[in-house]
Amino acid sequence: MTMASAEVRRRPPIPGTTLFDGGMARRGFALNAMCYSFNDAANREAFRADEDGYCRKFALTPEQRKAVADRDVLAMIEAGGNVYYLAKLAGIFGLNVQDLGSLQTGMSLDDFKAHLVSQRAKIASDMVVSTGRENA
Repeated sequence: MTMASAEVRRRPPIPGTTLFDGGMARRGFALNAMCYSFNDAANREAFRADEDGYCRKFALTPEQRKAVADRDVLAMIEAGGNVYYLAKLAGIFGLNVQDLGSLQTGMSLDDFKAHLVSQRAKIASDMVVSTGRENA
């Protein structure tokens, strides 16, 4: 076991989050492969033209297919979706990464954005304290 994996094992899970580990990666392979395909604009158009057929092409599970049809990003994550791949699919739905963060945390979009800004300010402040200088 590496130091990094030992550190991950010691950390308590974040309440309300789905841990993306090896098992989830295997479970979500088809969904993530489909989302990866959306790097190509022609594939995004093919999905829009025949969503069900496109999902069948990647052999999504019924759980994954329902999550996609329902536009339920949290259910996609629970079905093995990786948020970085899901961002491509979410973009087709008109969502961006901040929208996904809002959904994952249960915060409104405005509250989530304010949280990000406050965390950035906290990190900057902590850097000043730890280094003794600004703009570290």
